[in-house]
Formats: sequence, structure tokens, C-alpha cells
Amino acid sequence: MNLRDSLRLRLLAGSLVWIVVTLTVTGFVLTDLFRQHVAARFEAELQGHLDQLAAVFEFAEDGMPRLRAELSDPRLRLPYSGLYWQIDRAANGAAVGVLRSRSLWDSTLTVPADALADGQAHVHRVDGPDAAQLVMVERMIRPASRPETAYRLIVAADERAMTEPVAAFVGLLVRALAILAAGLVALVALQLYLGLMPLRRMREALATVRAGRSRQLAGRYPQEVQPLVDELNTLLRHDAEVVARARTQAGNLAHAVKTPLAILANAASREQGEFSRLVAEQAAIARRQVDYHLARARAAAATLVPGMHTPLRPALEGLVRVMRRLHAERELEIDVAQVPDKLGFAGEEQDLHEMLGNLLDNACKWARQRVVVNASLEGRTLAVRIDDDGPGLAPAEREAVFARGARADEQVPGSGLGLAIVRDLAHLYGGDVHLDVAPQGGLRVTLTLPAA
Repeated sequence: MNLRDSLRLRLLAGSLVWIVVTLTVTGFVLTDLFRQHVAARFEAELQGHLDQLAAVFEFAEDGMPRLRAELSDPRLRLPYSGLYWQIDRAANGAAVGVLRSRSLWDSTLTVPADALADGQAHVHRVDGPDAAQLVMVERMIRPASRPETAYRLIVAADERAMTEPVAAFVGLLVRALAILAAGLVALVALQLYLGLMPLRRMREALATVRAGRSRQLAGRYPQEVQPLVDELNTLLRHDAEVVARARTQAGNLAHAVKTPLAILANAASREQGEFSRLVAEQAAIARRQVDYHLARARAAAATLVPGMHTPLRPALEGLVRVMRRLHAERELEIDVAQVPDKLGFAGEEQDLHEMLGNLLDNACKWARQRVVVNASLEGRTLAVRIDDDGPGLAPAEREAVFARGARADEQVPGSGLGLAIVRDLAHLYGGDVHLDVAPQGGLRVTLTLPAA
């Protein structure tokens, strides 16, 4: 499904992009804030150790520098534990090692050669024991008992003590944000499902109108959709009224034309001679043409009205009763048992009677003893097959009988317009009529129409 063709996909894609961008930015911001917090706490801890180191630094009676007490952190007594301290004496611009923690073992910290004012602290990143990266804090002090000598106090810790908590936090944050993103996407999908449900109901209502089960969109819809439903219902009512007026006008016109034609035909029948025969013949032709074009106009109007639904079997049963009376002297057997009750035609009942009536009448005229009618649903198409056991038609003649006024046999009564009207009506509804050989050896007529 194309993104441009689906409102649901467009809304879902837009929400997904917004969620991903927002949570990504949130993740970076939280990670940076946590990293800054951990770095501040890490340096604050080093500053605490440095203050403690300065507090216990003193000189013995013999004048040698020493620590009055051990620093509290036990890591300072474990070799290469990751936490170290060192005291250097500044002499002639160079640093001379004086004291260092047991954790340094036989190593010393390499201090950058930078100038420090008394009491000033600097932070550096340096190489430490065991190829570790250290964060180092240093401060220059001058003891009150020996103000002439400056001492550099140094505390350093492995940088991994700062980076590993950040990495662990990032892992947890990514999983948490992923779960949050999945939850938000599910929520958006649910919201879209519920939000677009009125449109699905509207589509189903339109399907019922198209299938002929309703003439209007039924039900109440949200206030954002209800105006559209009201407009569609108004349009459906307007179309139905327009078609009804057009059909009424066509019927009135046909009646207005048929009455003078009937008068002319009656007057001509009372007279003898070539002129009267000509008038009677032309009046009959005119009446047939009026019937033909009236049927086309009525069907063309009916195809514009949605919601048309005509059950097939009741229409056939009514026509069969008429045919049995019309051809009572021949005692024909007309079988419609193979027509399911559920089948329906998506069109006007009168048009269905017009088409089936012509086809059944033709089949009864040519049948010897039996006419069989069956119907089936082929996708959205209704297929009605009418078979007779008559002489049938040669393949070359099958298309010719659809011409207006064409008759297969002039001895058989008829106007020659029946099959032409049937095909034109079927075409107006998007269907067709085909002729073939029936299983009984006669003619099979297959009428295809839109199914309801």
C-alpha cells in the first residue's frame, strides 16, 4: 500500500517519525545530563580525597613529611586499585617525589608541568599504572610550619569509574526508551483504529447502499464526519428525485405520443387501401420505437440511483406464471428450480422484468417441450441462463438477431426488438447477453447483470 494512498499509514508514519525524533533527542539530553552529573560527582570525590590528604599532611620531629593518619578509602591501600595519591615537593621548578599511596606500588604519577598558584587546583587526564586513563586533581600548598617550600598534592582515579556507570545508564535508557516508543506506537495505532472507525462504518454503510439494502447512510457519526454523511444523504435523495422526475417525464412523453399513434392506427384499420396500410405500418413502427427508447431511458435513469435491489427468483416466478398462460395451449414445462433464493439484481425491477420477459418469451416461442432457467453468482456478476429444446441458432446467425427489427423467422410472431432491447438494457447496467448451444440441443441465452 502506497503511503500517499493511505491516510492511516500517513498518520502512523508521521507519529512514528515524531516519536523516534523526540525520544532520540530525549535520550541524548538525558545521557549528557547524567554524564555531567557523574563527572561532577567524580571530581567532587577526588576533591574530597584531596582535602583529606591536605588535612593529614604534616612534618615529623626530624623534619620529614608524613601523613598523620591513613586516608579513609581502603582502595588507597590496594595495589593498582584505581585510586591513588601522591605528594611532590616543588624545588627549582621541578617536582620531587616525597610520598605516594600504597596503591601506586612501585609506580609514580606523571604530572603535567603547569604553574600552580598556592591553593589553586587543576584537573588533568593522564596515563596511569596498568595503561589506565586517570582523572587527576592537583593542588599546590605551603605548610604553615615550612612556608618556604611548596608541595603539590595529587589525587587520581581510574576514568572507568566514571565512564562505566554512564555506559550502564545508556544501556538501561535505550531499553526504557525503546519500550516507551513501542508503547507510544501501539497507542497511536489504537488511536488511529478508533479514530478512523467512523470512516469504516461510513464505508460499510455506502456498501449497503450500493448493494441495494439501503437508500441512505444509516446511523450517527462524530461531529467531524456527520456533515459529510448528511451531504451524501442529501445527494442520494436529490439523485433519486431527479431520476424519478425524469422517469415520470419520459412516461408522460411516451403516453402523449402513444395516444395519437393508437388513434392513427385505429383510423387506418377502418379504411382499405395502400394509404391506410402505410399509416398502420408506420404507426406500429413508431410505437415500437417509442417502447424501445422508453425502456432505454428508464434503465439509464435507474442505473444512476444507488441502492437498487431486485430479488431474482420472485421476478422469475411471476414471469413464468405469465408465460404459462400465454403458451397454455402448448403445455410447456418451465423449470426455475435451479435459481437460488438469495440472488438479486442491482437494478430496477421493471427493467429486470423487461429483460427476462423478452428472453423467456423467445425461449417459449421456440421451445418444443421444455425451458430451463438457472442462475449463479460469479464474483459480483449475476449470470442467468435460459435454455430451450428448440431448433437453436447457427453460429453465424447469433449476432444478427440482436439487430433492431431482425427476426430469426418471419412466421413466428414478434416485433424483432426483444433481443435488441435486452442487450441495450444489459449494457446500460454494465452487463451483456450471449447466445450459445443449450444442453438440450436448443439455444442457451446467458444474461449477465450486476449482482446485489
